[in-house]
Amino acid sequence: MKKIAILGSTGSIGTQSLDVIRNMENVTITGLSCNKEIDLLEQQIDEFSPEIVCVIDTQQAAKLRERLKAKHSTTQVVSGIFGLTSIAKSGEDLLITAVVGIAGLVPTLAAIEAGIDIALANKETLVCAGELVMERAKIKGVQIIPVDSEHCAIFECLQAGTKSEVSKLLLTASGGPFRDYAAPDLADVTVEQALKHPNWTMGKKITIDSATLMNKGLEVIEARFLFDISPENIDVVVHKESIIHSMVEFVDKSIIAQLGVPDMRHPISYAINYPNRVDTNLVQSLDFKQAFTLHFSSPNTALFPCLDLAFEALKAGGTAPLVLNGANEIAVELFLQNKIRFLDIPKLIHKTLDKHIIINSPTLDEILDIDKWARAQCYEGVR
Repeated sequence: MKKIAILGSTGSIGTQSLDVIRNMENVTITGLSCNKEIDLLEQQIDEFSPEIVCVIDTQQAAKLRERLKAKHSTTQVVSGIFGLTSIAKSGEDLLITAVVGIAGLVPTLAAIEAGIDIALANKETLVCAGELVMERAKIKGVQIIPVDSEHCAIFECLQAGTKSEVSKLLLTASGGPFRDYAAPDLADVTVEQALKHPNWTMGKKITIDSATLMNKGLEVIEARFLFDISPENIDVVVHKESIIHSMVEFVDKSIIAQLGVPDMRHPISYAINYPNRVDTNLVQSLDFKQAFTLHFSSPNTALFPCLDLAFEALKAGGTAPLVLNGANEIAVELFLQNKIRFLDIPKLIHKTLDKHIIINSPTLDEILDIDKWARAQCYEGVR
């Protein structure tokens, strides 16, 4: 019986993970978590009977606790970051990290210390602390299996050769909802427009990141640490159909690509069942009998500077990617609240990065302190 816990079970990746698990045998859900969406979490508790759940919001946690008490449920309800850590360590065989932002870092490290393998859908964990996380995973013999469709694709493609034979990683990007816009068109785009992704259904934060191309920048940073490859050997190509999820070029110039219909349940299933492949009966086949075309182009970094900002932060090293991520989270939040314009997002991030003095090989405490500093600085930038 495989014991699995999910951080962020009420979000897009979390709910799709449960879709996959419903179609599997010999899996027990030991822990689930949410921010404050207790109605959906309660439904998940009724179905999967986890030992423990976490609700980050303490008031909502108290409400859920009373509801479960009335049902005579044995599921324990905890809250806060310490609660997340308890969930992380409950999944003895696998932790699926699907929370958004740096909130996933501490519980992921706790799971690694407990020797639990990680199915990683929280890219910020490696963006903020890639060196620390990968080092601890190596020491503990923990596998980190990517759930992001692009990184899962690369992970699959890498099976075709050895690490020394890899020449380049090619991350594909849909280009987001504004890929065909001209500069003047971006000045007044609305939150509603930015949230209409052409290919994927995702949470608000990641959808805005896709619109600015910051999501691809964060994925570049994640790939650098996940696959131990230099930034110079990572390229981004816009592929609007999202059929090729990413590619690997080897030293003999052969390129291996992973293709499939856009469906996050494939990389989720691959991560849960690795090293085996399982038919979940959920994902459609790509039908080559139906005519379709594949388009490729270079990202327009003049129009979407967040991608360049990510590359620059990665090359600067140390805590620069951490500051990039913290500033971006706040800038996206401000945009979603209609407090800044779409084009202000990269400006605020750039302004915050300019004020930062880089620290190399930071400790966990330094990482958490600098993250708070970056967020405060980004807020200051709009005053």
